[in-house]
Amino acid sequence: MDWQRFAQGIAAMAHDLLEQESVAGTLERIAASATELVEGCDAAGILILRGDTVQTLAVTGPLAEESHRLQERLKEGPCFDAARRRDGERVFRIADMTGIQQRWPAFAPQAADLGIGSMMGFLLGTDAENLGALNLYSRLPGRFTETSETAGWVLASHAAVALSSARHHAQMAEAVATRHVIGEAMGILMARRSIVENEAFNMLRRHSQDHNVKLREVARQVTEIGTLPRPA
Repeated sequence: MDWQRFAQGIAAMAHDLLEQESVAGTLERIAASATELVEGCDAAGILILRGDTVQTLAVTGPLAEESHRLQERLKEGPCFDAARRRDGERVFRIADMTGIQQRWPAFAPQAADLGIGSMMGFLLGTDAENLGALNLYSRLPGRFTETSETAGWVLASHAAVALSSARHHAQMAEAVATRHVIGEAMGILMARRSIVENEAFNMLRRHSQDHNVKLREVARQVTEIGTLPRPA
């Protein structure tokens, strides 16, 4: 492992992640960085669990996508465990998928049939939140060693901070946009109906609750048609 080259790559990745304009772009760049920086990594993917359902957030190719679906179907695998943050573990590795795996006895042979020789799973998370798992795949057995694991852990740690920042930025931008459109809709109702601010907001809120439509969507419709939308 060329650690100087790896350090330079991590620095470049950190810069690239800060320049991404969306959470999706951040996720895609993290996955791509894994294939570029971790020796032996042929494919990478990021998943998150919703109960027992796997949601794929980014992949570099079909190999990672197929592995995610397999783990979801079997309810086992390194990435499945990493995303669950079970027992405080943050790193999982199968050095040789062709060998007997007591921890993942159903997953390993079927993963080998997909063309996976070895793999690793890393928790993407901070102390405050679990962001999913970063999954690295090699087509050859024995390609991921303890050194590979260290490199993957460093990459995942940097990526988790960048991903958390991107998500918080997106949430703030969404909140600002929501407040803006609600304020615009309230102004329209106040002018059209000669009512005060609280009354306008309550009209939007009641319509949202009565028709099970998100408040922002009700406000958006008001800005488009100039009044509260008629029930479908």
